[in-house]
Amino acid sequence: MKPAMETAAEENAEQSQEKKGCFECCIKCLGGVPYASLVATILCFSGVALFCGCGHVALTGTVSILEQHFSTTPTDHALLSEVIQLMQYVIYGIASFFFLYGIILLAEGFYTTSAVKELHGEFKTTACGRCISGMFVFLTYVLGVAWLGVFGFSAVPVFMFYNIWSTCEVIKSYQANVTVPGDQICVDIRQYGIIPWNAVPGRACGPILENICNTNEFYMSYHLFIVACAGAGATVIALFI
Repeated sequence: MKPAMETAAEENAEQSQEKKGCFECCIKCLGGVPYASLVATILCFSGVALFCGCGHVALTGTVSILEQHFSTTPTDHALLSEVIQLMQYVIYGIASFFFLYGIILLAEGFYTTSAVKELHGEFKTTACGRCISGMFVFLTYVLGVAWLGVFGFSAVPVFMFYNIWSTCEVIKSYQANVTVPGDQICVDIRQYGIIPWNAVPGRACGPILENICNTNEFYMSYHLFIVACAGAGATVIALFI
């Protein structure tokens, strides 16, 4: 029979080998994580969430501002209301699609990582598998180009709200100047083409425009459009990573 000390030493050696084996297995598993795909997925989810959530609320606030201050007749902005409602439904579809698409791309990133192949052994790829991977790459870049257009389109309301806000700042700076009354400084929403030229009143001047800029709806819509534009930019970056 072996001495008790030798038996204890052998048991300690086996336990240390098991611990070492578990540690090496954990290192291999962590090495198999596609960190670039993971970061891109998180950035894509965050960007789409910001764009969809903030854009939806900002569009609702924009309709409210137009109805209360620039187009009091419902028939004048009926087409715009329908377009905005359609855009909100499109936002729902975009959010659902990219939630599923991001999960699929992340799963593909896990299975195509070289460290995973090393862990589980090399396996033969079929022509169908290569075709599917190539299709995902192509579709991702196509979506990236499409989101470039979305990013540019989302900058339009930011530009419009910025012009209104800057005009309000000009009115405030001219309040102490008697020679240039603020009533002569106006913003005509009809020139942006979002409401027809026969819309009444169609524009706001002086103190009325300043009151519009001081409303919570204007403040929230302006900043939400900025965040939505930033979210679209983050999505573009995520798709091209």
